[in-house]
Formats: sequence, structure tokens, C-alpha cells
Amino acid sequence: MLNKIIFLLLFLSLNCYSEKADKDQPIIIDSDELLIDDSKNTSTYIGDVILQQGTLIIRGDKLTIREDKQGFQHSTSIGKPTTFKQKMENSEDYIEGQALTIEYDGNMDKIHLYSKARVKKGNDLVIGDYIMYDANSEFAQALSGNTTTKDGNEVKKGRTRAIIRPDKK
Repeated sequence: MLNKIIFLLLFLSLNCYSEKADKDQPIIIDSDELLIDDSKNTSTYIGDVILQQGTLIIRGDKLTIREDKQGFQHSTSIGKPTTFKQKMENSEDYIEGQALTIEYDGNMDKIHLYSKARVKKGNDLVIGDYIMYDANSEFAQALSGNTTTKDGNEVKKGRTRAIIRPDKK
């Protein structure tokens, strides 16, 4: 229970800490290949993908962005791993994350990190199989579950880990 409380305290107000000016910056995406499907309102970037918007940097092997009918953007970044990094507001520190898949739901303002997920904020770190952050409710959750080998055998249940370092004064 204590780990859950620490984790929630660690990631409460994550949205308040990211650079607010980043949302007003242009989005620049570099990749080896770009596929646009206007009929589905999607764009897919493949190969050494780098997205930059202000201090936000996302890197991956493949990035798919879809705009829904309400104009909200949803993205999925895949990599080995895919990563993000963003400067925190009024600080020299960054929030950084990585996973095999990172999804962003622009409508719900939620970030989902799947498989080998880790998020580092300042000197603190949270590791799990799945990490979700809901910026609207300022709620975070980290889970680790049973994994299965290719032949179907269940492997020992994974565990989440939070590493909280004292502030240096």
C-alpha cells in the first residue's frame, strides 16, 4: 500500500510539471518513411522516428498518429524501446519514459506505457510492465503481471518498483 501512495505522490501533477509552452510549439517529425492516409485521418512514420515539440522529444521505430472526429490526436509509438523526454516547468529536470509501446489518448489526456515500462522524474524512478498516467485526474498506476513464454508456460509474476531518492539540499 505504501508503494502505491508513494507512486501516486511521485506522479501527481505530472502535467503541471511539463513545459506549458511546449503545446504552443510546432511539431517536427523526422523519419525514414512517411505514409499518409487521409481517408482514415492517420499518418505513419517509420524508421528512426524523432518527434520534437518544444522540449518534448519522442523517439521510436514507428509512430502512428490518428485524429478523431472531434479533432483530438491519438498516437502510438513502437520501439525497442520507444522513449520520451520533456523538460519540467520551472526546473532544469526532465521527465523521461520508455517502453516497447507508448500510447497517447488526446481526448482523455492519458499516456499508456506497455512492456518494460519505466518513468523517471528528477531522481525518482518507477518500473513496471504497464504504467498509465491520467493528466485530467492526476492519477497514475503501475502494474506488473504474469508473463507467458512462447511455449505457453507461465513465468513468475512480475513486480513494480519505485525508487524514491531524497532531495539533495
